[in-house]
Amino acid sequence: MSHAPLPLKTIWTILTGTMIATFLGALDQTIIAAALPTIGRELGNFDSIAWVASIYLLATTAVTPLYGKFSDIHGRRVTMLAAIVLFTIGSIACALAPSMLALIIARGIQGLGGGGLISLSQTITADIVAPKERGKYQIFFTSVYLLASLMGPMLGGFLTEHLHWSFIFWINLPIGLVAWMMTTNTLKLLPIHHRPHQLDIPGAILIVLATITLMLALDEGGVRFPWSSPLIIGTLAGSFVLWILFVLRIRAAMEPLIPVEVLANPIVATATVAAFFSMGTYVATTIFMPVYFESARGMSASDSGLALIPFMVGTVVGATLAGQTMGRLKHYKRLPLWGSLIASVAAFAIAFYHNRMSIVELEALFTVIAIGLGTVLPTTTVAIQNAVKPHQLGTATGAMNFFRQLGSALLVAVFGAILLNAGRSAPSTTVEAGDRFFVMFLATAIGFGISFVALFFMEEKPLRSSAKHAAEAVIVD
Repeated sequence: MSHAPLPLKTIWTILTGTMIATFLGALDQTIIAAALPTIGRELGNFDSIAWVASIYLLATTAVTPLYGKFSDIHGRRVTMLAAIVLFTIGSIACALAPSMLALIIARGIQGLGGGGLISLSQTITADIVAPKERGKYQIFFTSVYLLASLMGPMLGGFLTEHLHWSFIFWINLPIGLVAWMMTTNTLKLLPIHHRPHQLDIPGAILIVLATITLMLALDEGGVRFPWSSPLIIGTLAGSFVLWILFVLRIRAAMEPLIPVEVLANPIVATATVAAFFSMGTYVATTIFMPVYFESARGMSASDSGLALIPFMVGTVVGATLAGQTMGRLKHYKRLPLWGSLIASVAAFAIAFYHNRMSIVELEALFTVIAIGLGTVLPTTTVAIQNAVKPHQLGTATGAMNFFRQLGSALLVAVFGAILLNAGRSAPSTTVEAGDRFFVMFLATAIGFGISFVALFFMEEKPLRSSAKHAAEAVIVD
């Protein structure tokens, strides 16, 4: 069934609404960070404050593939509106939480909605914009996501200091209402690729348990329990077994959560690896950069937040360059290939020489890293969407977002473990504090290096120039 092209005004109305939804989901990944000490004091439980941040990231990671599949079955509109409602309910529960346990549970509910807000926005864009033009629009979503991630700590600290930590969650209500109003009617116009699908509930349960057990081991290993302790070894072994069972499940299921056909696509596989390490390394670096500036450079909390601005601007510049050139260049992966390589080299330089660099020199290198990263994100997204059939868009995009979110969750835990283990003996000077970050910056360089290797092996499939050509290219199943 063919569908007439949507008017440009309608497209922008849909995109604006979905960008607001993306902003909501991304903002709540980091807005809690600056408020955690205050929340711990008021609710009387400092030991569990890390889970307030972790549970949201875990929940969004685990449900991302479900949203892609569910939207392929029931349509984007119903699925997006359900995600907005679930996210809003979770936000209200967070704001009213009387105890730390209640807040953690509410954050989990909020994350179940947040995972759909981010994933579905990209899938909806793929429904209404041809692959060859999609890079131009993708930069807006990348910019919104990164802006929300970087604004989170600063906005959360401001609201907590001048109002109350609960306002971190109350502000989601009016923003969510705007997203609902801008999408509820226009999403009815989206084309639907109806296919007889079923949700893979056993696969979803396995992937949730595998993710949670792995995060538990990474969060607690070397901090509360030695890495050699039976508890940590047992948790890691349990996670490994669960991941094996998940792999066996997707190979045997009639309708697996993440189809083997999609994962076996070489473009999907290599682009997903690149996105996993680039996004995961980026999120981990942005979370711990303020810690570096404060502990190793003696900056205040507000100054360390301002020091993130070049990182944000550089990423937007890189995303803009990639988005504007994808439709014009035959070899569209060359820009992100060079970008990831230069980012890796710059991170290596920071690892070995950060104690000898001025703030200006550090900021310049961080900007270079950010520009390089920015070129990777829209390119991998569009390459994956361009490589699959239209009725697989939701599933493929959901799978990509799952692994990108998983990369963020795992690498944040890895970076945290690096710093916590390196700082078990409290440093007495800022120079000693700076030495703790050598391994972290080295891990940053390695992360971008792996992304470079994955991009190097990614095939450059010509971008389809129109929605009609895209449909014709995959008309035969």
